[in-house]
Amino acid sequence: MSNLSFATQYRCTKCNKTYSIKEDILVCPECLDDGILDIEYDYNKIKKIMDNDYFKNNKELSIWRYLPLLPVEETYTKNTLRVGWTPLYNSQTLRDEFNVKALYFKDEGLNPTQSLKDRASVIACVKALEKKQKIISCSSTGNAASSLAGNAAKLGLETVIFVPKRAPIGKLTQLMVFGSTLIKVNGDYKAAYNLSKEAIDHYGWYNRNAAINPNLVEGKKTVALEIAEQLNFKVPDWVVTSVGDGCTIGGVYKGFYDLQQLGLIEHLPKILGVQSEGCSPFYDAFYENRALEETDENTIADSIAVGIPRNPIKGIQAVKKTDGTYVKVSDNEIMDSMKLLGEKEGIFAEPAAAACLAGFIKARRKNIINKDDSIAVIITGNGLKDTKNALKVIGEPILLDANLKDLIQYIERGDKK
Repeated sequence: MSNLSFATQYRCTKCNKTYSIKEDILVCPECLDDGILDIEYDYNKIKKIMDNDYFKNNKELSIWRYLPLLPVEETYTKNTLRVGWTPLYNSQTLRDEFNVKALYFKDEGLNPTQSLKDRASVIACVKALEKKQKIISCSSTGNAASSLAGNAAKLGLETVIFVPKRAPIGKLTQLMVFGSTLIKVNGDYKAAYNLSKEAIDHYGWYNRNAAINPNLVEGKKTVALEIAEQLNFKVPDWVVTSVGDGCTIGGVYKGFYDLQQLGLIEHLPKILGVQSEGCSPFYDAFYENRALEETDENTIADSIAVGIPRNPIKGIQAVKKTDGTYVKVSDNEIMDSMKLLGEKEGIFAEPAAAACLAGFIKARRKNIINKDDSIAVIITGNGLKDTKNALKVIGEPILLDANLKDLIQYIERGDKK
């Protein structure tokens, strides 16, 4: 059964004008690229299907278990990679160390291409199939690129992907293994994005750029649906996510909003958006109460190094509508958190994902987050995506000769570097 009947219309986040869900548009025809669209649903119809029994009896352990809340046809969801239903780990060590009521880590690094971006990319691939298009394109700092390439390969789709010069080799290796046509742009993310937009308009490829395509936020929101369900719909006081373009944090908000409209949760959790000190347009705009302005992209956290966010309204509203806030963290804090998360929780996070833990720590130390709060921290991507920066944290392993005396001396020194 197609579930398109549940998605009713698009609404422009800028001018508030609505359009039929059947219209072939990605942005508001009047506001153009500033008119990012939101997808609205008939929650009364969904309530008749998606109740507590729906979840108890649902054996689909992927994002497709939430099909009534997604703007895709079921027909094309049958042969995708298994995206979603990642673990939500209950922390004890760091919960006690930072003295909070409960602390959870949502490990998105266990998605097929090791990042949360798979949730958006699989939606893009299904929508491309619905529209009978064979080539999908996007710009990316790395994760969206490898994610799109892998999910498209599974469905027999071609990809053309634009990345900035600084994109980490781990992510580039992934997408090349998946057979993508890689365009490495001699410039920053802004340059890669602009070239991808021109190429997509010229060739008519399907546009996977998450900030422009409203369907992709719907895929990202499934991380919030899972967090709620994995906690038996008793949502935490805070949910923490890192922020680049504004799409992921917008998706987190949309997922909890959907559940509240369905009566499955009583309240929205506060959302904490985390940015790097070297690239913090959302943080700056939020605290100065102004529109976003272009900033530098100077951080090791490449996945959130977006100087011109393309989804500013959703990125700000997600925090404001939940009484949340923004924090920014230094690269040193990010690297310390990468090490801490690995040593204390057994989770290997790339810099943008470790920024989430760093943001939680800063918010806790400032008493933005209190000791009686429960917190879910979204670890957005796996550390194998960027081993170069990981090695800066832990150092290179020591090389020993193969004799017991040297080993004993090394161990007794207690110096593992």
